[in-house]
Amino acid sequence: MKVIIIGCGKVGRTLAEKLNADGNDVTVVDMSAEKVKTITERLDVMGVVGNGATHTVQREAGIGTADLLIAVTNSDELNLLCSVVAKKESNCQTIARVKNPDYSKDAPYLKEQLGLAMVINPEYAAAEEIARILRFPSAIKIEPFAKGKVELIKFKLPKESPLIGMTVKEMAVKYRTELLVCTIERGEEAYIANGDSRFEEKDVVSIVASPKNANEFFTKIKYKGHSIKNALVVGGGTITRYLCNILERTPIHLKIVEKDLKSCEEMSAQWSKYDIIHGDAADHELLVEEGLSLAGAFVALSSLDEENILLSVFAKSAGCNKLITKINRIDYDPILGQLELDTTICPKNVTADIILRYVRAMKNTVGSNVETMYNIIRDKVEASEFIVKENSPIAGKPLAELKFKENILIASITRGNEVIIPRGQDVILAGDAVVIVSKQIGLQDVSDVLR
Repeated sequence: MKVIIIGCGKVGRTLAEKLNADGNDVTVVDMSAEKVKTITERLDVMGVVGNGATHTVQREAGIGTADLLIAVTNSDELNLLCSVVAKKESNCQTIARVKNPDYSKDAPYLKEQLGLAMVINPEYAAAEEIARILRFPSAIKIEPFAKGKVELIKFKLPKESPLIGMTVKEMAVKYRTELLVCTIERGEEAYIANGDSRFEEKDVVSIVASPKNANEFFTKIKYKGHSIKNALVVGGGTITRYLCNILERTPIHLKIVEKDLKSCEEMSAQWSKYDIIHGDAADHELLVEEGLSLAGAFVALSSLDEENILLSVFAKSAGCNKLITKINRIDYDPILGQLELDTTICPKNVTADIILRYVRAMKNTVGSNVETMYNIIRDKVEASEFIVKENSPIAGKPLAELKFKENILIASITRGNEVIIPRGQDVILAGDAVVIVSKQIGLQDVSDVLR
């Protein structure tokens, strides 16, 4: 596919890298010659310097033959204008990143009237992910497949876990729950699990199961699966406000600490359900007074990464078990792993992943097509969902008879409303939704898993 990316910030760079690795023909556009040069020198992509909202620059970038234009500059208006110009110049699909809540409310209207394939709001997407975690605090991360019938759940083994010392095979025999262990992360290492894989303390484990079976499993292993009744949130910015809307009709109560008085007044007027505290969260005594140690979760959503990290470290020392920390800088990942801060949310990564999933789904290739894609372990392990077609080479034969490449796992088969955790004698049929976990990044087709 031929893809034009307008905007060479962190999201643009990430998309260029991933889409190029997937074998797409990528052209990047930015008004900064330095940014364009940095990307084109590092990656095998074309670069154009100029204003991506002008038809002259878009023509130079090859809009006439492009399949997709992705506008991810820092300006919502510029992104929307880029998309409008692209639709006038060609029949390509367009994706615009839009951060302003006013525009986000009009997302369906914008998609219809401007012919956009997708309007993506990083802050709203991040708020949705936080809400999922608060509803199911056992998890570090939850990713839905097959329209929510199957979930990929990532969680960490505490030192008292009964799984420690067991193999995956022994766990399956003892707990008899329909699920599949997909990956085990141990320090810097990441493994695709098999029956002989043995669990150790502090392992980060990902499983695939239906929501019902996952809840059953966590109850059996006595995992800290209590539902969260309240959360202490730092920062009253856009993500927090989206979160307030998403959780408004749930029993979860939020206490929000914000140092800007005007923001506090606005939130108090809009959400009487929540407690809005005017104060500086850097004052640790304030957090303690507001019930930090009794909070079901601590959510750090200030505008500063460093403040969020330090506040989460303090919350952990104060005895808060569930931590959610927002970061903007992707390069903090190694540090965060050492600090063991539970769940981290990076809106830029969330945005890039959603766009990548859409681009993969556009590639309707022979045998199947990618419906959904998630990074389980960034740049190491992916989970992809395919809808299997009639002529697929993996359809109609027992799994035990298929010759799979190394580090490939068939995690689940969804057939109508039935979720099948596959065994050797199970057969994939045309129309099934199949989730594949793989160390091979960027699977384009189900047939790619076979030798």
